[in-house]
Amino acid sequence: MTGMERPADALEGLARKLENIQAITDEAFAHMGVDEFLDTLLDRVRSILEVDTAVVLLLDRQGRLLEATVAKGIEEEVSQGAHVPVGQGFAGRVAAERRPVYIADVAHAGVFNPLLVQRGLHSLLGVPLIGGGHLVGVMHVGTLAPRRFTADETEFLQLAAARVAMAVQTLTSRAERAGALELQRSLVPSSLPDIPGLEMAARYRPGKENVGGDWYDVFTLPSGEIGIVMGDVAGHGLPAAVVMGRMRSSLRAYALETADPAQVLGKLDRKMLHFEPNATATVLYAICSPSLDRVRVSSAGHPPPVIALPESPAETVDMKQDLLIGFTTETPRTTTVFDLPPGALLCFYTDGLIERRDNSVDSGIARLCDAVYAGPPEQVGAAVMAALIGRERASDDVAVLLLQRKP
Repeated sequence: MTGMERPADALEGLARKLENIQAITDEAFAHMGVDEFLDTLLDRVRSILEVDTAVVLLLDRQGRLLEATVAKGIEEEVSQGAHVPVGQGFAGRVAAERRPVYIADVAHAGVFNPLLVQRGLHSLLGVPLIGGGHLVGVMHVGTLAPRRFTADETEFLQLAAARVAMAVQTLTSRAERAGALELQRSLVPSSLPDIPGLEMAARYRPGKENVGGDWYDVFTLPSGEIGIVMGDVAGHGLPAAVVMGRMRSSLRAYALETADPAQVLGKLDRKMLHFEPNATATVLYAICSPSLDRVRVSSAGHPPPVIALPESPAETVDMKQDLLIGFTTETPRTTTVFDLPPGALLCFYTDGLIERRDNSVDSGIARLCDAVYAGPPEQVGAAVMAALIGRERASDDVAVLLLQRKP
């Protein structure tokens, strides 16, 4: 390999350089997004190492491709959407081997991305971005003239990459949580429909640890019947919220095709198994008659609603829980029919309301039944949240929907 060995004393001390990187990572946590953070950081890395280009490629969700996210001196990598398969080319080799890789002569190295050759780069040094033992991406720097990077420079880039990986993970997690929360809020009804003879109230609280895929829905059908949905997609963050949105739209479409809740859930299951084979969810779908006196309901692994009759203790609806959405389409689904007398109240909920690490689900349902009564939904909702949530914010999302047939 040819190139010029830069003397160690030509650079500032390694500690001072790392302080420079630490400053930007600290700033990032205060006010920057991922792209702005990387843009500022690459400027500093490029200046400290006196290189012509600096690029960060982040690993995609499937862990197969490195996608150019921010670039300095070779901005077309980002504008042209450059990506490199893990294991191929220069950046792909850095990712696969998870160690620094140096290329002395780019033109004869068989790099995957032709932009590196077209830009006239001669020497490249790349390091993996690893945070918490997980590969986040790759950072590489390059020069137009021949360059042999010193051990100090390589070590600096590795230590900087470690800090960058942790910062990117934190900033990405924060951005995804905000995006998931915004998406979920946009899909949960901002206001419940005005249905004569029916009074409703709802509560939704995101979990303190992660935003999930909880949702509820109430809509009128062409027949005059009322569709009621409560669901919970497995998983957390933006992926769960996206699946939830697709599932919500699909269920609404199938609700227009059939008046049997079990058939609606069967169609939803078939769709999810084909198009979202890795997704699972619990869903409860009920249809209330136009006269409001009778309810048909089917459950795909979702806990049953609680019903409270006037001057009677609340209890769960006696019904079967079929398999979750995303398991199989072979098992028949069932629909249960029950009466809803005047003054009766129904409470639908997700497991975030009743599940606790130190208590069983049965205990949570019992506490819910103790809190629910046949009264104004807003008041009952306040009583339920006080009894089951209290002052501590739940770890998981909590969705509660209450409907009372007016006396």
